[in-house]
Amino acid sequence: MFPEWITKPCPDISAVHRDAAAARQAQLTKPTGALGRLEALAIELASVQHTDRPRAERAPIIVFAGDHGIAAQGVSAYPQEVTIAMMANFAAGGAAISVLAKELGSSLEVVDAGTLAAQPMPGIVTDKPRRASRDFSKEAALDVADLAFALECGERAVARAAVSDPDLVILGEMGIGNTTSAAAIAAALLGLSAEAISGLGTGLDAAGRDRKARLVDAALAQHGLAGASAGQTLCAVGGLEIAAICGAIIASAQRRIPILIDGFIVSVAALAASRANPSCRPYLIFSHRSAEQGHRLVLEALEARPLLDLDLRLGEGSGAALALPILRLACALHNRMATFAEAAVPDRPG
Repeated sequence: MFPEWITKPCPDISAVHRDAAAARQAQLTKPTGALGRLEALAIELASVQHTDRPRAERAPIIVFAGDHGIAAQGVSAYPQEVTIAMMANFAAGGAAISVLAKELGSSLEVVDAGTLAAQPMPGIVTDKPRRASRDFSKEAALDVADLAFALECGERAVARAAVSDPDLVILGEMGIGNTTSAAAIAAALLGLSAEAISGLGTGLDAAGRDRKARLVDAALAQHGLAGASAGQTLCAVGGLEIAAICGAIIASAQRRIPILIDGFIVSVAALAASRANPSCRPYLIFSHRSAEQGHRLVLEALEARPLLDLDLRLGEGSGAALALPILRLACALHNRMATFAEAAVPDRPG
């Protein structure tokens, strides 16, 4: 179901650098554990980056866009044309992630991984096997060739980003209908009902959310996804941009590049990636807990503890971008604080 490269093991984290970073934290001029999770973040980055001095300065942002056939069933509060319009907005600098990328000094690449756009758009990388997924309430969203292409789209995007030797990458998404696809993927992989997973998405009312949940549950039964693999699930109810993110996560981890995971949809892609290749999990840093209903359940399944909880549900990679300064400050504190010996400050008695 998956291309062979997807299951290639990711490099092990470095226990040597993890232990050295923990030892340095114990020597810095502060009580042990006083910087809380900032200490753990620095140690985590040191171990995955195989370095004594973890970094989070070079952090390119890649946003994958895709359209979804399921949108025809009225699962979004916005029309499907918004996907293409927002791609133009990204390229013009007017979207939230565009503003955040500029403020953070991060590059922003937007990839049309499967929108309805008939022609390439200025400022957008076009890399898609087809225009939009199929309506998974009627048929499989993707075929095996579509899935393979989308996964490799993610790998190609990471390869472009890797040229600049990034410290980590941020992945985002855009696509009307993609919270429905993500809810279906999560429900299938976690063995839960759509009622437990489905949220308001772009702003549905309660009746709209109920209709979405019923559609998802019916599709899960129709496609026989109980106990299905990640590949089978992505083909049945996935989206091209979600599959591309899944591929990008695994490709990044295989290059030993940490990934700062965004909200519900990117976390669902991370869940699929972790099922397909469990060795990628140590490379995932979770930025925030989304207001989208199912995100908590996905985070729990991944044993993830996000950094922020700001009631966000925008997507685009915006939550991950907001968390990036925390990682940068954690690294600065780890690398530049004085030790007790350097500052001639009395340490705790032995």
